[in-house]
This record gives sequence, C-alpha cells and structure tokens, in this order.
Amino acid sequence: MRKDLSRARELAGRLDVVAESGSTNADLRSHAADAAAWPHLSVLVTENQTAGRGRLDRTWSAPAGSALAISVLLRALPADPTARGWIPLLAGVAMADAIATQLPDRHVAIKWPNDVLVEDRKICGILAESSGDAVVVGAGVNTAMTAQQLPVTTATSFAVAGGTVDEDRLIADYLRGLDFQLAALTETGDAVGSGLHAAVAARCSTIGRRVRVSMPGDQTLEGVATGLDADGRLLVDVDGAGQAVSAGDVVHVRPA
Repeated sequence: MRKDLSRARELAGRLDVVAESGSTNADLRSHAADAAAWPHLSVLVTENQTAGRGRLDRTWSAPAGSALAISVLLRALPADPTARGWIPLLAGVAMADAIATQLPDRHVAIKWPNDVLVEDRKICGILAESSGDAVVVGAGVNTAMTAQQLPVTTATSFAVAGGTVDEDRLIADYLRGLDFQLAALTETGDAVGSGLHAAVAARCSTIGRRVRVSMPGDQTLEGVATGLDADGRLLVDVDGAGQAVSAGDVVHVRPA
C-alpha cells in the first residue's frame, strides 16, 4: 500500500498507516482520550490486521496484503443517542458509494445492518464502537483477496470482482461520504430530515427480500423485510404482522 495516501490525508484529521495491527479499532480506541493528538476524522489503516473483530466479538483474519482495515475516529456526533444508532448504516452507505465508484459495472449494496455487498456477496464489514464521547468505526475491505483466500463462499473482493483497488481514492471517497452524511445527521438531529434514511433505503438490498433474522435470546424470525423505520430498525412482515428489529444477524433467504 502506498504510504502517502495524499488524497485521504487532505480529508483526515490525522492518518496513520501501520505495517500491522491486531485490531485497528482497538488501537484507535486506545487513543480516543487524546483529542488534541487524535481529532475528528483521525484514521488508522493497515493491510495486515491479525485479530480483527466483527459483531458479537467474532474474530477474523486475512492474508497480509489481501484486505484493508480502516478505522475512523468520529467526534462531531449528534447529541441524540438514537441518531448515533444510525452510524453503522451511515458508514455502510459511505463505503458502498466509495466501492461503487471503482466497480461501476457491478451492483453494490448494503445488507442491514453492517455489511457491504457486491453482486450479493460480502466485500466489507462495518463495526462501530463507542469510546467515551467518541465513536470508532471500523471497516474491513477485501481488496486483493483471491477466490481461494475468501473465508466463505458468500464473500468476494475487488480482485474477484475484476477490479484493482485504488486505496487512496477508496479511503478518500469513504471519508468524504462519512463526513458529509454525519455532518447532515448532526445538524438536523434525525436521519429522515438529513436524507440519510433515504440514502440507506436506496442502497439497502435487504429491503424487499425474504430474510431470516437471528436475534438476541436465541430468537429467530422469518419474513419479508419491508423497510426501515425512523430509528433505523429493520421492518419485517411475518405472516402479515409487522415487527421492528433493532439488532440481529440477517440472512437473505434465497428462493427455493
């Protein structure tokens, strides 16, 4: 990876490229208390993350040089904690837009609540974590990963999709989208008024699909995802009864 990342550096509050990290989110969270040295939109990035974490503390790793781990420190946040709940979806839209720019002939979408898909296969996962008055948003993007290196058959990468990623452009476009959407959400205080709700709905391939949702407490529901409510919850029609899901693992159920 190029160390200069000149376009990304123009947008970042601070940008550090490290040769290796166990978890860029954990490393950036350890700096979150130092607001002077690590301001809003500070970025930590590596091509060799050895102990990455996803939702529910799942761990994953990728061969060195095959994926990009990007963590961003957000300080300019909405005052309403409910609005902050939109941050993973906000980051998903920003990353989906950045990826789509470099894969213009591919269908790029977000899967509720925290994945980015290319042709219905996962290319990126998002993890947002609170750290005091800040939030750290991590994104793991499969870049040069070959088909043989993919962890599961439902994953993909830039290389598998037929693209060669411009990492500087990807990070810069992601930061630009992240900052724009967050500023609008902070100014208005709600996702509907800021336009974020519409942006997420337009990118979300979960809407309109039959889904199976595994929720906390070993509960599972299956139905058709019909939309998102004003708080970002997934609305699921289960045999004519609507349910709003605030957290859960979603599987897009393929037609029989």
